[in-house]
Amino acid sequence: MLLAIILFILAGLAEIGGGYLVWLWLKESKPVGYGIAGSLILVLYGILPTLQSFPSFGRVYAAYGGVFVVMAVLWGWLVDRKTPDLYDWLGAAICIVGVSVMLWAPRS
Repeated sequence: MLLAIILFILAGLAEIGGGYLVWLWLKESKPVGYGIAGSLILVLYGILPTLQSFPSFGRVYAAYGGVFVVMAVLWGWLVDRKTPDLYDWLGAAICIVGVSVMLWAPRS
């Protein structure tokens, strides 16, 4: 379970961080190196979920979506300095509950 969580967090950092670098390049006129670095990091993001031990592509990506929501709220708070409100935190908590059900519910 710890490996799954670590891989989800690494994938989230790669997706958000890579996308952020591309955003800075295109929206804030940063040098093209930002876009190149962001693109390479996004390729890494595409690889990381394949390292999960879960057999279903759809289930892994659906569960990762919930983790991504939480990480995006945290990124906005810590990097963009936009304080999440009660509904941001509530939504993020609901996503984590959903991820937990999808990945670790007993199945036959």
